[in-house]
Amino acid sequence: MSTPSGAVWGRAEQQDFRSRVRGCLLGGAMGDALGAGVASLTLDEIRAVHGPGALADFVPVFGRRGAVTAATQLTMFTVDGLIRAQVRRDTGAWHPPTDVHRAHLRWAATQRDWGPDLRRKDNGWLAQEEWLYARRDPARSCLNGLGDEIMGTLERPKNPAARDAGALVRSAPFGLLVGWEPQLVCRLAVECATQTHGHPAAYLSAGAFAVLVHALARGETLDAAVQRALALLAPYPGHQPVTDALQGALGAVRQGIPGPARIAALGDGRAAEEVLAVAVYCALVAEDIRHGLRLAVNHDGASGAAGALCGALLGALHGETALPPAWLAELEGRPTLLELADDFAMEMTQGPALHTPAIGASGWLTRYPRG
Repeated sequence: MSTPSGAVWGRAEQQDFRSRVRGCLLGGAMGDALGAGVASLTLDEIRAVHGPGALADFVPVFGRRGAVTAATQLTMFTVDGLIRAQVRRDTGAWHPPTDVHRAHLRWAATQRDWGPDLRRKDNGWLAQEEWLYARRDPARSCLNGLGDEIMGTLERPKNPAARDAGALVRSAPFGLLVGWEPQLVCRLAVECATQTHGHPAAYLSAGAFAVLVHALARGETLDAAVQRALALLAPYPGHQPVTDALQGALGAVRQGIPGPARIAALGDGRAAEEVLAVAVYCALVAEDIRHGLRLAVNHDGASGAAGALCGALLGALHGETALPPAWLAELEGRPTLLELADDFAMEMTQGPALHTPAIGASGWLTRYPRG
């Protein structure tokens, strides 16, 4: 990986960036939680339970309203890994895919252990959050890919046939690296996706999604973001299914009133590129975040995954203050998500004030160990 150039941040820019980071992470979790309650249902089944208007609000799942799934858990550990990658630059060790992989291995431990293992010196603060030690429908490909310490790569990916959205839904944080060039963001997301998903449509969907978030976090429109993603995908072998899916999402916008019929035309909504297309379409036509998320979860496909992606896109586009307050109030893990978002924003904008090569111990290094 090349080292991205630094940026000089003014106060207004820092505040805008923090709002978009919060919006992206909280919006993704919100969409995840909304879709979790209908994740296994077809549209007909959703309507049979919730009426002809389909799902309009959080419903109890995993014992409570507003509960999140493995998509949000993994996204949080992606953020943790990216912060640690920045911290480890002090040591001269600069390989973000390795740091993200280690973070995802810490997530994998939460799926096996009863609670935090205080003997682990690399836990930092996030892996000590007891509420994360709950299995919330993780993709089998993620569990298998992170079942040992061997890291998949683009040359030797894990699970070569895995085409589901398990890697895609954890990839929004790569797009929040706004100081990086978009091609580097795409490459990093792709490399980290291959650690569990080896099908080109799966890992290229993750790269494309990261590019979309990156453009939105920089203040661009979603239309412009899709065009950028299409251009960056073109050199990658096997990009055509993802390219076709994104172009299908753009085309669907011009085909009439938004609704489940338009979503159904984008595919069955299970393969990664189809989930991405559904999320992009819903974000493009959304009147506001609530409307976009309701569209994204009410269909036959992967409701939780599409909701998570759409929420992250709209949150990065509009910032945290556009999120529906009633949903935010019930969202599981909101304090942890806010803490993590603010830590990420601080590291990316004020890292040198938090740690330097000369400082071997600080509160920040306790939160995000270099080891």
